[in-house]
Amino acid sequence: YSERVHIVLIGTATHVEEAVSLEAAGVDMIVAQGSEAGGHRGTFAGDPHSSLVGTLALVPLIVDHVATPVIAAGGIMDGRGIAAVMALGAQAAQLGSAFLLCKESGVHPAYQEAICSSDERSTVITKTISGKPARGIRNELIHRLESCLASIPAYPIMNELTRSVRQAAARNSDPQYMSLWAGQAARMGEITGAGDKMEQLVKQWRLVVNAMKME
Repeated sequence: YSERVHIVLIGTATHVEEAVSLEAAGVDMIVAQGSEAGGHRGTFAGDPHSSLVGTLALVPLIVDHVATPVIAAGGIMDGRGIAAVMALGAQAAQLGSAFLLCKESGVHPAYQEAICSSDERSTVITKTISGKPARGIRNELIHRLESCLASIPAYPIMNELTRSVRQAAARNSDPQYMSLWAGQAARMGEITGAGDKMEQLVKQWRLVVNAMKME
């Protein structure tokens, strides 16, 4: 169907079973989402918390079980990361947190400040804000909602219930009540333009690849 209407279908897998299912369903590409990735988890088969496989472990596992092109995601912040996942069999890399500090990202300044002051221990996977597991910087909103974790409704209900709080926090520049989605390596981001970031990534990737060829 996707070929007839000229639409590229991309599915997200957090473990091999999901990747195999996606291939059987006829997707054109599969994103292997490692546990380091920021934002919502793409798990659709099984418990999301038992599907937290790191990117470097996940990519070759999925590549070895499917013929569909694989895109690696999670913890990739520079050309070194792109070269690493491609060496493991991925045909492309997906970067999200690497662009959060870019001038064109549209991210609230307080959100960006929270990223700049975070480290690799600052994020947590939680369903408190939206009702669906997602990785973000731990703040007061997450902390307070954890006390009623057992009664939190699923997405999108919880997402709607917290929307007004998050919007008010944005108006008041208060990151403690925003949804600060970010990956584990987000602190490696730089305040720059998206175009410059892309050029930097390509340059870094080429340097790594060329160095590997020379060895």
